[in-house]
Amino acid sequence: MSKFCLIASFPTSVLKFRGELLRSIAMKGLEVHIILPFIDESVDPGLREKLNALGYQLHEVSMQRTGLNPVEDFKTLWQIYKKLQQINPDYVLAYTIKPVVYGMFAARFAKVPRRYALITGLGYAFQGVKKLDSSISKFQKIIFNLYRLALNGTHKVIFQNPDDLQLFKLLGLVNSDNKMSLVNGSGVDTTNYIPVDFPKDEITNKIIPKFLLIARLLGDKGVREFATAAQSLQKKYPHAQFSLVGWIDSNPDAIKQEELNEWVSSGVINFFGKLEDVRPVIEAHSVYVLPSYREGTPRTVLEAMSMGRPIITTDAPGCKETVVEGENGFLVKVKSASELEESMEKFILQPELISQMGEKSREIVELKYDVDKVNESMLKVMDIK
Repeated sequence: MSKFCLIASFPTSVLKFRGELLRSIAMKGLEVHIILPFIDESVDPGLREKLNALGYQLHEVSMQRTGLNPVEDFKTLWQIYKKLQQINPDYVLAYTIKPVVYGMFAARFAKVPRRYALITGLGYAFQGVKKLDSSISKFQKIIFNLYRLALNGTHKVIFQNPDDLQLFKLLGLVNSDNKMSLVNGSGVDTTNYIPVDFPKDEITNKIIPKFLLIARLLGDKGVREFATAAQSLQKKYPHAQFSLVGWIDSNPDAIKQEELNEWVSSGVINFFGKLEDVRPVIEAHSVYVLPSYREGTPRTVLEAMSMGRPIITTDAPGCKETVVEGENGFLVKVKSASELEESMEKFILQPELISQMGEKSREIVELKYDVDKVNESMLKVMDIK
C-alpha cells in the first residue's frame, strides 16, 4: 500500500482545511500519515481522537508556528526527517511556511519519491513586496532564501491564486515554471454549506443588514478596518449589526486584547470567540466581510458564498478572485476603512442587493470552488490515481 504524508503547522487546520483532501486520498487506497505539532487538548479537544478514528496515523513533533529560532527550527527539521525515515512515504505534501521549508528539506534528505509544497497564502514577510530591491529587509531575505532552497527540492509547487504564483516567479523562488501549478483554493463542501434564508425584520420582513467577519484576530486580516467602519456606520444606522468570530493569535501582528475589549464594551462589535462550526453564525448574518491584506484563497469567504451570502473583500491577492465586482459583492482597497464603509453602506441602503448578490455567490462557488473539483485538481497535480 502506498503511503501519503501531510505536514502541517496548525493542528486545527488539518481537518478544517485539508479534511476533504485527506478523505479523497484515503479513498484512493493510500495510507495517510500526518506530521504536526504536539496537539494541545485545551485548544483542540478531541482532535487526536477524530483523526485516529478516520484511520490516519499521527506523528507529533516540536514546531513553533511563528518566528525564527535557529535551535528550535533545527530541532523541527531533524524531528520531521526522523519521522519521514520511520514512515517511508511515497508522497509528501506540506503547507504553510515552516512545514514547506523544513518539510521539503527533510523530505529531500529522506529521499521521499514525490514531494509537493502547497502555498496557501503569504504572511507578513511578503506584504508590499513586488520585486527584489533595496527595500527588502534582512528578515525577508532570509525567508526568501529559505523558500528558494527548499522549493528547489520539490516536484511541484501548488498555488491557490495566480498573484502568489507570479510573485514567487518574480522573486525567483521556484527554479522552473514547469514546477508551478494553480488550483482554486482549498474548495468548499457545497453539500455541507447550503444556502439558507437571510435574517429578516419580523414586522417589515426586510433583510436586516448584519455584517460578519471570521478570522484570526490579526491586523493583516483587516480586523481594525472592519471595527473602524462599523463604528462609523453604527452611528448613522443603529439597526445595522457587526459581528466578529475568531481568536487572538500568538502572531506578532495580533490584535491586542485591550482593542477587542473596547470594541465589544462600546457595543460596536458582537464577539463570538472561536467557533467549531461557523454555519449557524453565517446563517444569522446577511453579508460576509473580509478586509484581508493577502490570502491564498480565503476559506471563510467560500463558506459564506456557498451559503448564499454576498461578499465584501479587498482587491488583494487571493481575495479578489472570489468576487465579481457588482455581481456577488464589492472589492475595496487594502487598508481602506472608508471604502469598506461605503461598500457596507450600499447593502444597508439597498437591502435588495443582499439576496441578488448572495444568489450569484452560490453560483460562483458551484462552478469554481466545489471541493470535489478542487481535490480532483490536487490529486491530478500530485499524480495520485
